[in-house]
Amino acid sequence: MKTCSHQHTHKRQELPALTDRLRRHARKITGPRAAILEILRQHPHPLTTKEIFSEMPRGECDLATVYRSMHLLEKAGMVKRFHFYDGAARFELVEEGSDGHYHHLVCIRCSGVVKVEECFSAEIEKKIAAKNGFKAVTHKLEFFGVCPNCQG
Repeated sequence: MKTCSHQHTHKRQELPALTDRLRRHARKITGPRAAILEILRQHPHPLTTKEIFSEMPRGECDLATVYRSMHLLEKAGMVKRFHFYDGAARFELVEEGSDGHYHHLVCIRCSGVVKVEECFSAEIEKKIAAKNGFKAVTHKLEFFGVCPNCQG
């Protein structure tokens, strides 16, 4: 595998920049929306809506508000949805101008997640597309295994 042409950066976006981005897609920045952005900003891996809700300040909002906010953030292109082996949707912030193309290594015991820097090369995508008569091929790839902490 080669390093992917997609940008894999780990630079944390500042909250004011995130709220400015959201303001372009939403009428207003509510307390729960700002809190969700801050929670996502602090985590280097995708979170479920329930994980996000559990980190919200008590009484800030209900779970339905988190679901609605995640839908808004996804529609605005600010988060990307991932599905791992357990069927729960997970969300991760996407930097402005990024396509959010990442791969992950997921522990099947503790659900720990590591972002994988390697990616298939464009040549492999083109070869697979040509062989099967497809155009505009992309891929989504997640790896599963047992992390070092869960081994033994």
